[in-house]
Amino acid sequence: MTRDLGSSTGTPVPPPAQRVVRPAWRDPRLWFGVLLVTGSVVVGARLLAAADDTVTVWALTGDRGAGTPVAADALTVRRVRFADDGMLERYFAADEPVPDDLILVRGVGEGELLARSAVGPAGEEAVLRVPLEVAPHRVPPDVATGSIVDVWLTDGAAVGAPPDTAPDSAPDSAPGTGRGAAGKEDDDGPALSGVTVVAAPAYDDAFAVTGARQLVVAVDDERAAEFERLLGALQDPVIRILQRS
Repeated sequence: MTRDLGSSTGTPVPPPAQRVVRPAWRDPRLWFGVLLVTGSVVVGARLLAAADDTVTVWALTGDRGAGTPVAADALTVRRVRFADDGMLERYFAADEPVPDDLILVRGVGEGELLARSAVGPAGEEAVLRVPLEVAPHRVPPDVATGSIVDVWLTDGAAVGAPPDTAPDSAPDSAPGTGRGAAGKEDDDGPALSGVTVVAAPAYDDAFAVTGARQLVVAVDDERAAEFERLLGALQDPVIRILQRS
């Protein structure tokens, strides 16, 4: 006699057991990872801030010559790093405005830091203001206050004259005039090089009186005296302006 050991069709099969899954946001490993990343970011930011020892300093936006007033619109902020902290005292820090009534006592290039040694009080100028009367076609129309120019001199009495009829008083090669006796350019260069225009009245203001344009340039004492000597050596001085900036 045999017994059927198989499962009876009437006996239900129990379902498989299921493990309870904990929500991911409650997993402590997730929170540990978040804390680790956050801590790394904070520490890294503090280390970078401590390593950044740069400072902000005022600099010039363009070329400026001696005698130019230091105006706010001519300045920009530059971030620099000094090897010696004491060097910052030589310049104007950008966290404070530059004092009023200052002028440049020497030429400063575009992007150059504004050094305290490069400026002085406006009432104690170390330069002279030299007026120039220039024909309108001998000066660029956009020359204005703050422009850097070269001033060339020629002798109008000698230009175009034959060598045997040139005035005896015209120098054969007056140093710095840029012309010889016959009106030809030599290699001596301009009479004044790299000077700053400190005043440039509008054309209308000048034409009504003389028909020429007036410019005033800032020149140191020695060069101003030499320039006046050159003017006196020419019978009919003609001034021509070449613009640098």
